[in-house]
Amino acid sequence: MKHLLALLFITAICFSCGKSEQAPSKPNIIYILADDLGYGELGIYGQTKIQTPNIDALAKSGMMFTQHYSGAPVCAPARYMLMTGKQPGKAYIRGNDEWAERGEVWDYEKAVNDPNLEGQRPIPTSTVTLGNVLQNAGYKTGIVGKWGLGAPLSASIPNNMGFDFFYGYNCQRQAHQLYPKHLWKNEEKVWLDNDLVKPSQKLAADLDPMDLASYDMFNKQPDYAPALMQTEVLNFIEQNKDEPFFMYYATPIPHLPIQVPQEYTDRYVKLWGEEEPYVGDKGYFPNRYPKAAYAGMISYLDDQVGEIVAKLKELGLYENTLIVFTSDNGPTYTGGVDAPYFESASPFETEYGRTKGFTYEGGIRVPMIAAWPGQIEAGAKTNHVSVFWDVMATVGELTNTEIPKETDGVSFLPTLTGKGIQQDREYLYWEFPEYNGQQAIRMGDWKGIRKDIKKGNMAIELYNLKTDPAEQNDIAALHPDIIKHMEEIMIKEHTSAKLDRFKMTQLGDVMTEGK
Repeated sequence: MKHLLALLFITAICFSCGKSEQAPSKPNIIYILADDLGYGELGIYGQTKIQTPNIDALAKSGMMFTQHYSGAPVCAPARYMLMTGKQPGKAYIRGNDEWAERGEVWDYEKAVNDPNLEGQRPIPTSTVTLGNVLQNAGYKTGIVGKWGLGAPLSASIPNNMGFDFFYGYNCQRQAHQLYPKHLWKNEEKVWLDNDLVKPSQKLAADLDPMDLASYDMFNKQPDYAPALMQTEVLNFIEQNKDEPFFMYYATPIPHLPIQVPQEYTDRYVKLWGEEEPYVGDKGYFPNRYPKAAYAGMISYLDDQVGEIVAKLKELGLYENTLIVFTSDNGPTYTGGVDAPYFESASPFETEYGRTKGFTYEGGIRVPMIAAWPGQIEAGAKTNHVSVFWDVMATVGELTNTEIPKETDGVSFLPTLTGKGIQQDREYLYWEFPEYNGQQAIRMGDWKGIRKDIKKGNMAIELYNLKTDPAEQNDIAALHPDIIKHMEEIMIKEHTSAKLDRFKMTQLGDVMTEGK
Protein backbone atom coordinates (compact mmCIF):
# COMPACT_ATOMS: atom_id res chain seq x y z
CA MET A 1 0.00 0.00 0.00
CA LYS A 2 2.77 2.43 1.01
CA HIS A 3 4.65 2.09 -2.26
CA LEU A 4 1.49 2.68 -4.33
CA LEU A 5 1.24 5.93 -6.21
CA ALA A 6 -2.16 6.75 -7.53
CA LEU A 7 -2.97 8.75 -10.60
CA LEU A 8 -6.75 8.91 -10.85
CA PHE A 9 -7.55 9.97 -14.42
CA ILE A 10 -11.30 10.40 -13.89
CA THR A 11 -13.93 12.93 -13.74
CA ALA A 12 -14.13 13.04 -9.93
CA ILE A 13 -13.20 14.78 -6.64
CA CYS A 14 -9.98 15.78 -4.98
CA PHE A 15 -8.84 18.04 -2.16
CA SER A 16 -5.34 19.28 -2.85
CA CYS A 17 -2.55 21.37 -1.50
CA GLY A 18 0.68 22.67 -3.04
CA LYS A 19 2.99 20.88 -5.44
CA SER A 20 5.77 18.58 -4.39
CA GLU A 21 9.13 18.70 -6.12
CA GLN A 22 9.01 15.29 -7.74
CA ALA A 23 6.07 13.45 -9.30
CA PRO A 24 5.60 9.73 -8.77
CA SER A 25 6.89 7.60 -11.64
CA LYS A 26 3.96 5.19 -11.74
CA PRO A 27 0.85 6.75 -10.26
CA ASN A 28 -2.43 4.87 -10.34
CA ILE A 29 -4.95 6.20 -12.84
CA ILE A 30 -8.73 6.42 -12.68
CA TYR A 31 -10.43 8.07 -15.65
CA ILE A 32 -14.14 8.78 -15.16
CA LEU A 33 -16.10 9.39 -18.33
CA ALA A 34 -19.64 10.69 -17.93
CA ASP A 35 -22.08 9.96 -20.75
CA ASP A 36 -23.81 12.91 -22.49
CA LEU A 37 -22.93 15.34 -19.67
CA GLY A 38 -22.99 18.88 -21.05
CA TYR A 39 -20.28 21.51 -20.61
CA GLY A 40 -22.65 23.56 -18.44
CA GLU A 41 -24.11 20.81 -16.23
CA LEU A 42 -21.65 21.10 -13.33
CA GLY A 43 -21.78 23.82 -10.70
CA ILE A 44 -18.14 24.73 -11.24
CA TYR A 45 -18.92 25.29 -14.93
CA GLY A 46 -21.86 27.58 -14.19
CA GLN A 47 -24.79 25.23 -13.53
CA THR A 48 -27.25 26.81 -11.08
CA LYS A 49 -30.03 24.20 -10.84
CA ILE A 50 -28.22 20.86 -10.47
CA GLN A 51 -26.16 20.28 -7.33
CA THR A 52 -22.68 18.77 -7.87
CA PRO A 53 -20.70 19.56 -4.67
CA ASN A 54 -18.26 16.65 -4.96
CA ILE A 55 -17.22 17.31 -8.55
CA ASP A 56 -17.04 21.03 -7.79
CA ALA A 57 -14.72 20.24 -4.88
CA LEU A 58 -12.56 18.22 -7.26
CA ALA A 59 -12.13 21.27 -9.45
CA LYS A 60 -11.29 23.47 -6.48
CA SER A 61 -8.63 21.01 -5.37
CA GLY A 62 -7.15 20.64 -8.82
CA MET A 63 -7.34 22.03 -12.33
CA MET A 64 -10.33 23.00 -14.42
CA PHE A 65 -9.93 22.79 -18.21
CA THR A 66 -12.03 25.33 -20.10
CA GLN A 67 -11.10 24.22 -23.63
CA HIS A 68 -11.14 20.43 -23.62
CA TYR A 69 -12.76 18.53 -26.47
CA SER A 70 -14.21 15.13 -27.14
CA GLY A 71 -13.09 13.18 -30.17
CA ALA A 72 -16.64 13.06 -31.57
CA PRO A 73 -20.17 14.24 -30.73
CA VAL A 74 -21.50 10.70 -30.07
CA CYS A 75 -20.50 7.67 -27.99
CA ALA A 76 -18.55 5.04 -29.93
CA PRO A 77 -16.15 7.21 -31.95
CA ALA A 78 -15.41 9.40 -28.93
CA ARG A 79 -14.45 6.31 -26.94
CA TYR A 80 -12.42 4.90 -29.81
CA MET A 81 -10.33 8.07 -30.07
CA LEU A 82 -9.86 8.16 -26.30
CA MET A 83 -8.67 4.56 -26.30
CA THR A 84 -6.40 4.79 -29.38
CA GLY A 85 -5.03 8.34 -29.45
CA LYS A 86 -6.12 8.72 -33.08
CA GLN A 87 -7.85 11.72 -34.61
CA PRO A 88 -11.13 11.27 -36.52
CA GLY A 89 -9.65 11.51 -40.02
CA LYS A 90 -7.50 8.45 -39.32
CA ALA A 91 -9.84 6.49 -37.05
CA TYR A 92 -11.31 3.06 -37.72
CA ILE A 93 -14.51 3.95 -35.83
CA ARG A 94 -15.87 7.36 -36.89
CA GLY A 95 -19.52 7.01 -35.89
CA ASN A 96 -21.88 4.66 -34.09
CA ASP A 97 -22.07 1.30 -35.86
CA GLU A 98 -24.53 -1.30 -34.61
CA TRP A 99 -23.18 -4.02 -36.94
CA ALA A 100 -26.65 -4.37 -38.40
CA GLU A 101 -25.86 -7.05 -40.97
CA ARG A 102 -26.09 -9.59 -38.13
CA GLY A 103 -29.87 -9.27 -37.99
CA GLU A 104 -32.40 -7.58 -35.70
CA VAL A 105 -29.84 -5.78 -33.55
CA TRP A 106 -32.32 -3.06 -32.57
CA ASP A 107 -34.76 -5.57 -31.13
CA TYR A 108 -33.93 -5.09 -27.46
CA GLU A 109 -35.53 -8.29 -26.23
CA LYS A 110 -33.90 -10.45 -28.89
CA ALA A 111 -30.49 -8.92 -28.15
CA VAL A 112 -30.98 -9.57 -24.42
CA ASN A 113 -31.36 -13.27 -25.12
CA ASP A 114 -28.93 -13.60 -28.05
CA PRO A 115 -25.39 -12.22 -27.61
CA ASN A 116 -24.96 -12.57 -31.38
CA LEU A 117 -27.19 -9.51 -31.71
CA GLU A 118 -25.62 -7.50 -28.91
CA GLY A 119 -22.80 -4.96 -29.06
CA GLN A 120 -21.16 -2.75 -31.66
CA ARG A 121 -18.86 -3.54 -34.57
CA PRO A 122 -15.51 -4.93 -33.38
CA ILE A 123 -12.32 -2.96 -33.75
CA PRO A 124 -9.26 -4.74 -35.22
CA THR A 125 -7.48 -6.96 -32.71
CA SER A 126 -4.22 -5.29 -33.75
CA THR A 127 -5.47 -2.04 -32.18
CA VAL A 128 -3.28 -0.78 -29.32
CA THR A 129 -5.46 0.77 -26.64
CA LEU A 130 -4.77 2.91 -23.62
CA GLY A 131 -5.26 -0.27 -21.60
CA ASN A 132 -2.50 -2.03 -23.56
CA VAL A 133 -0.12 0.88 -22.99
CA LEU A 134 -0.70 0.78 -19.25
CA GLN A 135 -0.45 -3.00 -19.06
CA ASN A 136 2.95 -2.62 -20.70
CA ALA A 137 3.82 -0.11 -18.00
CA GLY A 138 3.02 -2.66 -15.29
CA TYR A 139 -0.51 -1.57 -14.44
CA LYS A 140 -3.53 -3.62 -13.50
CA THR A 141 -6.24 -2.33 -15.82
CA GLY A 142 -10.01 -2.29 -15.47
CA ILE A 143 -13.05 -0.86 -17.21
CA VAL A 144 -16.41 -0.48 -15.52
CA GLY A 145 -19.39 0.91 -17.40
CA LYS A 146 -20.00 1.04 -21.14
CA TRP A 147 -17.65 -0.45 -23.73
CA GLY A 148 -19.21 -0.13 -27.22
CA LEU A 149 -16.12 -1.18 -29.21
CA GLY A 150 -16.75 -4.86 -29.90
CA ALA A 151 -19.65 -7.26 -29.37
CA PRO A 152 -19.68 -9.99 -26.68
CA LEU A 153 -18.72 -12.91 -28.95
CA SER A 154 -16.24 -10.91 -31.00
CA ALA A 155 -12.47 -10.75 -30.59
CA SER A 156 -12.50 -7.13 -29.36
CA ILE A 157 -14.16 -7.48 -25.98
CA PRO A 158 -12.43 -5.43 -23.26
CA ASN A 159 -10.52 -8.43 -21.85
CA ASN A 160 -8.84 -8.88 -25.24
CA MET A 161 -8.15 -5.19 -25.73
CA GLY A 162 -5.93 -4.25 -22.82
CA PHE A 163 -8.18 -4.66 -19.78
CA ASP A 164 -7.67 -7.25 -17.07
CA PHE A 165 -11.14 -6.65 -15.68
CA PHE A 166 -14.48 -5.62 -17.19
CA TYR A 167 -17.91 -5.10 -15.67
CA GLY A 168 -20.88 -3.39 -17.26
CA TYR A 169 -22.58 -2.98 -20.62
CA ASN A 170 -20.81 -4.39 -23.61
CA CYS A 171 -23.49 -2.84 -25.84
CA GLN A 172 -24.59 0.77 -26.15
CA ARG A 173 -28.14 -0.27 -27.07
CA GLN A 174 -28.47 -2.42 -23.95
CA ALA A 175 -27.39 0.65 -21.97
CA HIS A 176 -30.70 2.24 -22.99
CA GLN A 177 -32.08 0.65 -19.82
CA LEU A 178 -30.49 1.40 -16.44
CA TYR A 179 -32.41 -1.48 -14.86
CA PRO A 180 -31.25 -4.06 -17.44
CA LYS A 181 -31.79 -7.80 -17.55
CA HIS A 182 -28.05 -8.45 -17.62
CA LEU A 183 -24.56 -7.01 -17.51
CA TRP A 184 -21.20 -8.59 -18.33
CA LYS A 185 -18.41 -9.46 -15.91
CA ASN A 186 -15.35 -10.21 -17.98
CA GLU A 187 -16.68 -12.82 -20.45
CA GLU A 188 -19.57 -13.97 -18.24
CA LYS A 189 -23.13 -12.81 -18.80
CA VAL A 190 -24.52 -11.85 -15.38
CA TRP A 191 -28.31 -12.04 -15.13
CA LEU A 192 -30.00 -9.47 -12.89
CA ASP A 193 -33.33 -9.58 -11.04
CA ASN A 194 -35.01 -6.86 -13.11
CA ASP A 195 -38.06 -7.37 -15.30
CA LEU A 196 -37.51 -7.00 -19.03
CA VAL A 197 -38.87 -3.62 -20.08
CA LYS A 198 -38.11 -2.53 -23.62
CA PRO A 199 -36.72 1.00 -24.03
CA SER A 200 -39.55 1.80 -26.47
CA GLN A 201 -42.25 0.99 -23.86
CA LYS A 202 -44.81 3.77 -23.44
CA LEU A 203 -47.11 4.59 -20.55
CA ALA A 204 -50.23 2.42 -20.78
CA ALA A 205 -53.31 4.32 -21.95
CA ASP A 206 -55.34 3.35 -18.87
CA LEU A 207 -52.76 4.76 -16.42
CA ASP A 208 -52.94 8.26 -14.94
CA PRO A 209 -49.82 10.19 -16.13
CA MET A 210 -50.03 12.40 -13.02
CA ASP A 211 -49.81 9.43 -10.64
CA LEU A 212 -46.25 8.49 -9.65
CA ALA A 213 -47.30 4.85 -9.23
CA SER A 214 -48.06 4.67 -12.97
CA TYR A 215 -44.31 4.71 -13.61
CA ASP A 216 -43.35 1.87 -11.26
CA MET A 217 -42.48 -0.56 -14.06
CA PHE A 218 -39.80 1.86 -15.29
CA ASN A 219 -38.26 2.89 -11.98
CA LYS A 220 -39.00 0.33 -9.27
CA GLN A 221 -36.66 -2.53 -10.08
CA PRO A 222 -34.14 -4.25 -7.76
CA ASP A 223 -30.85 -3.82 -9.63
CA TYR A 224 -29.78 -0.32 -10.70
CA ALA A 225 -26.84 -0.75 -13.04
CA PRO A 226 -24.91 2.38 -11.92
CA ALA A 227 -25.06 1.15 -8.31
CA LEU A 228 -23.71 -2.28 -9.27
CA MET A 229 -20.96 -0.62 -11.28
CA GLN A 230 -19.93 1.61 -8.40
CA THR A 231 -19.51 -1.44 -6.20
CA GLU A 232 -17.17 -2.97 -8.80
CA VAL A 233 -15.13 0.24 -9.06
CA LEU A 234 -14.62 0.39 -5.30
CA ASN A 235 -13.77 -3.33 -5.20
CA PHE A 236 -11.23 -2.89 -7.99
CA ILE A 237 -9.49 -0.12 -6.06
CA GLU A 238 -9.47 -2.23 -2.91
CA GLN A 239 -8.21 -5.36 -4.64
CA ASN A 240 -5.40 -3.55 -6.46
CA LYS A 241 -4.29 -1.16 -3.76
CA ASP A 242 -0.82 -2.70 -3.59
CA GLU A 243 0.11 -2.28 -7.25
CA PRO A 244 -0.27 0.41 -9.92
CA PHE A 245 -3.78 0.35 -11.39
CA PHE A 246 -5.80 2.05 -14.09
CA MET A 247 -9.56 2.27 -13.74
CA TYR A 248 -11.55 3.50 -16.75
CA TYR A 249 -14.97 4.27 -15.31
CA ALA A 250 -17.27 4.74 -18.30
CA THR A 251 -20.47 5.45 -16.38
CA PRO A 252 -23.77 5.45 -18.32
CA ILE A 253 -24.94 8.55 -16.42
CA PRO A 254 -26.63 10.86 -17.41
CA HIS A 255 -27.35 9.20 -20.78
CA LEU A 256 -31.00 8.38 -21.37
CA PRO A 257 -33.27 6.88 -20.22
CA ILE A 258 -34.09 9.12 -17.30
CA GLN A 259 -33.89 6.61 -14.44
CA VAL A 260 -32.58 7.12 -10.94
CA PRO A 261 -33.53 5.89 -7.42
CA GLN A 262 -36.55 7.85 -6.25
CA GLU A 263 -34.79 9.62 -3.39
CA TYR A 264 -32.65 11.49 -5.91
CA THR A 265 -35.72 12.63 -7.80
CA ASP A 266 -37.36 13.64 -4.52
CA ARG A 267 -34.47 16.01 -3.71
CA TYR A 268 -35.43 18.20 -6.64
CA VAL A 269 -39.19 17.75 -6.40
CA LYS A 270 -38.88 19.26 -2.92
CA LEU A 271 -36.93 22.18 -4.38
CA TRP A 272 -38.96 22.79 -7.53
CA GLY A 273 -42.39 21.37 -6.86
CA GLU A 274 -44.70 19.84 -9.45
CA GLU A 275 -43.85 19.59 -13.14
CA GLU A 276 -45.42 18.12 -16.25
CA PRO A 277 -44.72 14.42 -16.78
CA TYR A 278 -42.89 13.01 -19.78
CA VAL A 279 -45.09 10.31 -21.30
CA GLY A 280 -42.48 8.79 -23.62
CA ASP A 281 -43.53 10.38 -26.91
CA LYS A 282 -39.93 11.30 -27.82
CA GLY A 283 -38.31 7.96 -27.12
CA TYR A 284 -36.92 6.07 -24.14
CA PHE A 285 -39.02 5.75 -20.97
CA PRO A 286 -41.79 7.90 -19.49
CA ASN A 287 -41.04 9.71 -16.24
CA ARG A 288 -43.35 11.50 -13.83
CA TYR A 289 -40.77 14.16 -12.92
CA PRO A 290 -38.37 14.34 -15.89
CA LYS A 291 -36.50 17.50 -14.87
CA ALA A 292 -36.12 16.45 -11.24
CA ALA A 293 -35.06 12.92 -12.19
CA TYR A 294 -32.53 14.13 -14.77
CA ALA A 295 -30.97 16.45 -12.20
CA GLY A 296 -31.07 13.54 -9.76
CA MET A 297 -29.05 11.37 -12.15
CA ILE A 298 -26.24 13.91 -12.23
CA SER A 299 -26.35 14.27 -8.44
CA TYR A 300 -26.20 10.48 -8.16
CA LEU A 301 -23.01 10.49 -10.23
CA ASP A 302 -21.67 13.31 -8.08
CA ASP A 303 -22.24 11.23 -4.94
CA GLN A 304 -20.39 8.33 -6.55
CA VAL A 305 -17.39 10.58 -7.15
CA GLY A 306 -17.47 11.43 -3.46
CA GLU A 307 -17.53 7.74 -2.54
CA ILE A 308 -14.49 7.05 -4.71
CA VAL A 309 -12.51 9.81 -3.03
CA ALA A 310 -13.57 8.50 0.39
CA LYS A 311 -12.36 5.01 -0.57
CA LEU A 312 -8.99 6.37 -1.66
CA LYS A 313 -8.60 8.20 1.64
CA GLU A 314 -9.62 5.12 3.59
CA LEU A 315 -6.93 3.06 1.84
CA GLY A 316 -4.25 5.73 2.15
CA LEU A 317 -4.12 6.19 -1.63
CA TYR A 318 -5.63 9.64 -1.86
CA GLU A 319 -2.43 11.67 -1.67
CA ASN A 320 -0.99 9.69 -4.56
CA THR A 321 -3.99 10.05 -6.82
CA LEU A 322 -4.63 12.07 -9.96
CA ILE A 323 -8.35 12.35 -10.70
CA VAL A 324 -9.75 13.45 -14.06
CA PHE A 325 -13.46 13.85 -14.72
CA THR A 326 -14.91 14.48 -18.18
CA SER A 327 -17.73 13.60 -20.58
CA ASP A 328 -17.90 11.84 -23.93
CA ASN A 329 -19.88 14.55 -25.75
CA GLY A 330 -22.47 17.25 -25.28
CA PRO A 331 -26.00 16.90 -23.86
CA THR A 332 -28.83 15.10 -25.59
CA TYR A 333 -32.01 16.61 -27.04
CA THR A 334 -34.65 13.89 -26.73
CA GLY A 335 -36.24 11.31 -24.44
CA GLY A 336 -37.66 13.79 -21.93
CA VAL A 337 -34.42 15.72 -21.32
CA ASP A 338 -34.99 19.48 -21.30
CA ALA A 339 -31.43 20.65 -21.96
CA PRO A 340 -32.46 24.26 -22.67
CA TYR A 341 -34.09 24.44 -19.23
CA PHE A 342 -30.78 23.52 -17.58
CA GLU A 343 -28.72 25.48 -20.15
CA SER A 344 -26.81 22.22 -20.37
CA ALA A 345 -24.26 23.37 -22.94
CA SER A 346 -23.88 26.94 -21.63
CA PRO A 347 -22.23 29.22 -22.65
CA PHE A 348 -22.80 27.48 -25.97
CA GLU A 349 -26.08 26.88 -27.76
CA THR A 350 -28.20 24.11 -26.23
CA GLU A 351 -30.83 23.64 -28.96
CA TYR A 352 -31.01 20.64 -31.29
CA GLY A 353 -28.38 20.94 -33.99
CA ARG A 354 -25.87 22.47 -31.59
CA THR A 355 -25.37 19.71 -29.02
CA LYS A 356 -24.97 15.92 -29.19
CA GLY A 357 -24.49 14.74 -32.75
CA PHE A 358 -23.01 18.00 -34.01
CA THR A 359 -19.52 19.47 -34.14
CA TYR A 360 -20.52 22.87 -32.78
CA GLU A 361 -19.03 23.67 -29.38
CA GLY A 362 -22.09 22.39 -27.53
CA GLY A 363 -21.58 18.97 -29.09
CA ILE A 364 -17.85 18.48 -28.62
CA ARG A 365 -16.52 20.84 -25.95
CA VAL A 366 -16.75 19.02 -22.63
CA PRO A 367 -15.88 19.71 -19.00
CA MET A 368 -12.63 18.24 -17.75
CA ILE A 369 -11.26 18.39 -14.24
CA ALA A 370 -7.93 16.97 -13.10
CA ALA A 371 -6.88 16.75 -9.45
CA TRP A 372 -3.69 15.21 -8.09
CA PRO A 373 -2.67 16.24 -4.56
CA GLY A 374 0.82 17.65 -4.44
CA GLN A 375 1.27 17.61 -8.22
CA ILE A 376 -1.50 19.85 -9.59
CA GLU A 377 -1.99 23.30 -8.16
CA ALA A 378 -5.26 23.60 -6.24
CA GLY A 379 -7.81 25.95 -7.78
CA ALA A 380 -5.96 26.14 -11.10
CA LYS A 381 -7.72 26.87 -14.36
CA THR A 382 -6.28 26.42 -17.82
CA ASN A 383 -7.37 27.48 -21.29
CA HIS A 384 -4.97 24.99 -22.91
CA VAL A 385 -6.74 23.47 -25.91
CA SER A 386 -6.76 19.68 -25.52
CA VAL A 387 -8.71 16.73 -26.87
CA PHE A 388 -9.43 13.05 -26.19
CA TRP A 389 -6.65 11.77 -28.42
CA ASP A 390 -4.16 13.64 -26.22
CA VAL A 391 -4.83 11.31 -23.28
CA MET A 392 -2.68 8.45 -24.57
CA ALA A 393 0.28 10.78 -25.14
CA THR A 394 -0.19 12.25 -21.66
CA VAL A 395 -0.30 8.83 -20.00
CA GLY A 396 2.71 7.71 -22.02
CA GLU A 397 4.76 10.68 -20.81
CA LEU A 398 3.50 10.32 -17.26
CA THR A 399 4.51 6.67 -17.00
CA ASN A 400 7.53 6.92 -19.31
CA THR A 401 5.96 4.26 -21.53
CA GLU A 402 6.17 3.97 -25.30
CA ILE A 403 2.97 4.60 -27.26
CA PRO A 404 2.25 3.73 -30.90
CA LYS A 405 3.93 6.01 -33.43
CA GLU A 406 0.76 6.43 -35.48
CA THR A 407 -1.10 8.27 -32.70
CA ASP A 408 -1.99 11.95 -33.04
CA GLY A 409 -2.03 13.32 -29.50
CA VAL A 410 0.02 15.94 -27.69
CA SER A 411 0.74 15.34 -24.01
CA PHE A 412 -0.81 17.89 -21.65
CA LEU A 413 1.24 16.66 -18.68
CA PRO A 414 3.24 19.93 -18.56
CA THR A 415 -0.07 21.79 -18.17
CA LEU A 416 -1.15 19.48 -15.35
CA THR A 417 2.07 19.67 -13.36
CA GLY A 418 3.42 23.07 -14.38
CA LYS A 419 6.73 21.39 -15.25
CA GLY A 420 8.34 21.42 -18.66
CA ILE A 421 7.19 23.20 -21.79
CA GLN A 422 3.67 22.59 -23.05
CA GLN A 423 3.66 21.79 -26.75
CA ASP A 424 0.92 23.53 -28.67
CA ARG A 425 -0.54 22.64 -32.04
CA GLU A 426 -1.72 24.67 -34.99
CA TYR A 427 -5.17 23.09 -35.13
CA LEU A 428 -7.54 20.29 -34.16
CA TYR A 429 -9.50 18.45 -36.84
CA TRP A 430 -12.76 16.51 -36.58
CA GLU A 431 -14.84 14.64 -39.07
CA PHE A 432 -18.11 12.91 -38.37
CA PRO A 433 -19.98 11.03 -41.12
CA GLU A 434 -23.31 10.91 -39.29
CA TYR A 435 -26.01 13.60 -39.04
CA ASN A 436 -25.53 14.29 -42.80
CA GLY A 437 -21.73 14.44 -42.57
CA GLN A 438 -19.56 17.05 -40.86
CA GLN A 439 -16.01 18.37 -40.61
CA ALA A 440 -14.67 20.89 -38.12
CA ILE A 441 -11.41 22.67 -37.32
CA ARG A 442 -10.28 24.56 -34.23
CA MET A 443 -7.35 26.84 -35.13
CA GLY A 444 -6.41 29.37 -32.49
CA ASP A 445 -9.60 31.31 -31.78
CA TRP A 446 -11.04 30.31 -35.15
CA LYS A 447 -13.62 27.55 -35.51
CA GLY A 448 -14.59 26.25 -38.94
CA ILE A 449 -17.54 23.90 -39.51
CA ARG A 450 -18.67 22.16 -42.68
CA LYS A 451 -22.04 20.45 -42.22
CA ASP A 452 -24.53 18.63 -44.46
CA ILE A 453 -21.68 17.26 -46.54
CA LYS A 454 -23.79 14.30 -47.66
CA LYS A 455 -26.34 16.77 -49.01
CA GLY A 456 -23.67 18.31 -51.20
CA ASN A 457 -22.73 21.27 -49.01
CA MET A 458 -19.01 22.07 -49.07
CA ALA A 459 -19.21 25.60 -47.63
CA ILE A 460 -17.39 26.25 -44.36
CA GLU A 461 -18.90 28.36 -41.61
CA LEU A 462 -16.38 30.44 -39.66
CA TYR A 463 -16.62 31.71 -36.09
CA ASN A 464 -14.29 33.59 -33.76
CA LEU A 465 -14.66 31.76 -30.47
CA LYS A 466 -13.01 34.56 -28.51
CA THR A 467 -15.69 37.08 -29.43
CA ASP A 468 -18.48 34.67 -30.39
CA PRO A 469 -18.22 31.47 -28.28
CA ALA A 470 -21.85 30.54 -29.03
CA GLU A 471 -21.06 30.46 -32.78
CA GLN A 472 -23.81 32.88 -33.76
CA ASN A 473 -22.12 35.01 -36.40
CA ASP A 474 -20.72 33.26 -39.47
CA ILE A 475 -17.93 35.53 -40.76
CA ALA A 476 -16.59 33.22 -43.47
CA ALA A 477 -17.19 35.83 -46.18
CA LEU A 478 -14.86 38.25 -44.38
CA HIS A 479 -11.90 35.83 -44.18
CA PRO A 480 -11.42 33.94 -47.46
CA ASP A 481 -7.76 33.33 -46.61
CA ILE A 482 -8.66 31.46 -43.41
CA ILE A 483 -11.34 29.46 -45.23
CA LYS A 484 -8.84 28.47 -47.91
CA HIS A 485 -6.36 27.30 -45.26
CA MET A 486 -9.06 25.29 -43.51
CA GLU A 487 -10.01 23.64 -46.78
CA GLU A 488 -6.38 22.60 -47.20
CA ILE A 489 -6.31 21.16 -43.68
CA MET A 490 -9.51 19.21 -44.29
CA ILE A 491 -7.98 17.63 -47.39
CA LYS A 492 -4.73 16.88 -45.59
CA GLU A 493 -6.24 15.33 -42.46
CA HIS A 494 -8.97 13.25 -44.08
CA THR A 495 -8.21 9.69 -45.09
CA SER A 496 -10.81 7.37 -46.54
CA ALA A 497 -12.38 5.23 -43.81
CA LYS A 498 -11.79 1.48 -43.94
CA LEU A 499 -15.51 0.88 -43.39
CA ASP A 500 -17.96 2.01 -46.07
CA ARG A 501 -20.37 3.12 -43.36
CA PHE A 502 -18.03 5.97 -42.44
CA LYS A 503 -17.06 7.07 -45.94
CA MET A 504 -18.19 10.34 -47.47
CA THR A 505 -18.13 10.17 -51.26
CA GLN A 506 -18.35 13.96 -51.39
CA LEU A 507 -14.81 13.99 -49.94
CA GLY A 508 -13.57 11.62 -52.63
CA ASP A 509 -14.09 8.35 -50.77
CA VAL A 510 -14.81 5.30 -52.92
CA MET A 511 -17.22 2.63 -51.69
CA THR A 512 -15.77 -0.87 -51.75
CA GLU A 513 -18.78 -2.98 -50.78
CA GLY A 514 -19.36 -5.75 -53.29
CA LYS A 515 -15.98 -5.23 -54.95
